[in-house]
Amino acid sequence: MDNAAVAKRFVSATVNVLSTMANIKPVAGKPFVKTNMVALGDVSAIIGITGDKRGSIAVTFPKASAIAVVRGMLGDDIRDIIQDTRDTVGEVTNMISGQARAKLAEDGLSLQGATPSIVFGDRHTVTHLTDAPVVAIPFAIDAGEFIVEFCFE
Repeated sequence: MDNAAVAKRFVSATVNVLSTMANIKPVAGKPFVKTNMVALGDVSAIIGITGDKRGSIAVTFPKASAIAVVRGMLGDDIRDIIQDTRDTVGEVTNMISGQARAKLAEDGLSLQGATPSIVFGDRHTVTHLTDAPVVAIPFAIDAGEFIVEFCFE
């Protein structure tokens, strides 16, 4: 299965998760190959992948986009913005990963995901588990943008 087919599964899962869980309608941009490890945002969740392929998945949000997703999922029930953002970004990434992996399994590609690791900070790095090319899919929402990345070998 090529990266374009895998990217389609991630686009579909991302749109479905955010539309359903946060009432946010993301619009996918053109996927590109990322050439460095610098995150394109302020908070990232990274999930290691094993199975028929080995690699990782990451979702990175700038602050404004992350807060919009937290508010979309929690409403006014935000108690600790840092912890709620950490939990929400991790859970959204886990749901995107799970839905994409379920569809990929229907295509004959069996993948298992680990628990997400969360990284905060300006210009933090996202280190994928392989040296394969990192495919990044930009998404636009009303609050800004965010990126879904995957890297499999």
